[in-house]
Amino acid sequence: MYFALLGSALLAGCLLAVQASANLQLTKAVGTPYGASTLQLGLAAAVLAVLAVATGTIGAVALVPDVEPWHLLGGLASPLYITSGILLFPRLGALAAVGLFVTGQMFASVVLDLFGLFGLHQKPLSAGIVIGAVAVLAGITVIARPKTRHVGWIGLGVVAGAVLPVQGAINARLRADLHAPIAVALISFAVATLAIAVVLLFNRTPSPALAPLRDMPWWGWLGGGCAAAYVTATFLLIPEIGAATTVVLTVTGQQLASALIDHRGLFRMPRRPFTSGRVTGLSLLVAGSLLVQFG
Repeated sequence: MYFALLGSALLAGCLLAVQASANLQLTKAVGTPYGASTLQLGLAAAVLAVLAVATGTIGAVALVPDVEPWHLLGGLASPLYITSGILLFPRLGALAAVGLFVTGQMFASVVLDLFGLFGLHQKPLSAGIVIGAVAVLAGITVIARPKTRHVGWIGLGVVAGAVLPVQGAINARLRADLHAPIAVALISFAVATLAIAVVLLFNRTPSPALAPLRDMPWWGWLGGGCAAAYVTATFLLIPEIGAATTVVLTVTGQQLASALIDHRGLFRMPRRPFTSGRVTGLSLLVAGSLLVQFG
């Protein structure tokens, strides 16, 4: 059973790479990344609402008025992360984009642990964490070096990755309030959907086109399901196998899946075959992630 849980964490990480690739097709269909993000997040919220009803935990939503308002803000990270994936994958490639996300995740998680932010247990700095952080930085430098002219996009990728651990820490506080992981995920995605819908409403972009959705590949709808599965899996896995193991395996799954998508040109992505530099960078990212979490 333990190995099945480990495999589930790895698969959950792979789903994040699939999510971003699928969302590109949704964006092409509706004509705007904000419209695609709104549809994807709304679909994820609907899936989680069905799960909450099926598991009998939907009643926990009624406790929302009694929780601290900032405990409800974890969902704000999702629109930034999802929209960033839509924007970065075609520009930088799956491996480079996910590498930037991972770099942001690793450094944000270190800061959260070192300072004990958002109620987390404070952890001391160790040699393993320092070496791991250097390895992550070296890995993303090797992978993203050809993209240095895209400095703004690189910064966006790091920030988008950094908000995920913050989201997890805030949602952990909400979970302590509600004691219902699926209800917490539902609230998180409901907040995310509302936030991106407001952006879509006030942003000067074309209105989403719904008619082309009929011609979109069926897997273009997978983004919402992947997002819901990832959030739910992390809530359920952390108490069983630990936060560090969950983060390492999901991050590793992200990187391996993105490398495969790039190499094979899956989901209609441009093919970017493996090179010695990309393999070296990927290896450094994986090794650095392990050291940061277990160092």
